[in-house]
Amino acid sequence: MRHRLPGLVNEIAALDDLRHREINYDPARAPQDGRPQGHWHVDSGSTVIGREPPGPPVPGGPWETACRLVSQYEFADGPILRAVYRSDQELLGRDMLLEGRFCGLRFYLGVRVTGVIDETRDGDGGPERVWGWCYQTLQGHLEQGRLSYEVIKNQRTGQVTFHIAGYSRPASIPNPLVRWGFRLFGHWTQQRFYRNVQARMHRLLRAAQRGLPMPVPAVQPDGIVLAPSGVRPHPSERLAPGWLHAGR
Repeated sequence: MRHRLPGLVNEIAALDDLRHREINYDPARAPQDGRPQGHWHVDSGSTVIGREPPGPPVPGGPWETACRLVSQYEFADGPILRAVYRSDQELLGRDMLLEGRFCGLRFYLGVRVTGVIDETRDGDGGPERVWGWCYQTLQGHLEQGRLSYEVIKNQRTGQVTFHIAGYSRPASIPNPLVRWGFRLFGHWTQQRFYRNVQARMHRLLRAAQRGLPMPVPAVQPDGIVLAPSGVRPHPSERLAPGWLHAGR
């Protein structure tokens, strides 16, 4: 008989609590043109992760493989961030509990998927086949903002890229130690996460081209998904004080 991994009781309670939470900022006052405004950070980056013949995506090729990894959140850098979500929820509208890790502390960060991208569009280098999704932060998150992940195939050249873009700023954080720690290291950790996930996607796609199996999320018997796979909390790690039901 399969059993749930130990230590998931708090995570599931926090995940279920997200359904009652709203986006924690006014999107109408967020950056609209991709440039920093006020106290917002605006970040973006792309990395080439594979190549295919020109034209539509090849079945089972780098573009499709990358889309599957992105849809499952398997591209994430587990030592920094792990996602907990329910397998029976559609991607659009899905609540995700992100577990942030820093200096022996674990933080619960709630987000909601508010957009799915599935289109062919005109890019600077020709038509692009694009798939991806974005999420926005919920009440109780350390940040306010939006982040998108896109897998893009240039149909003229066959080049496949992984693109990350978003805007963010610190949220109101009651705990003074956490507040100052986040102001000092939050954006630095965020940029480190972006670099690491782009490098991980590149490594995974190279491994796929060699015929190696791709990682898949760990799915519990009750449908709780843990992604990326293989992440286990350190025995000395502890939940940041007051974070189970913060921000309500």
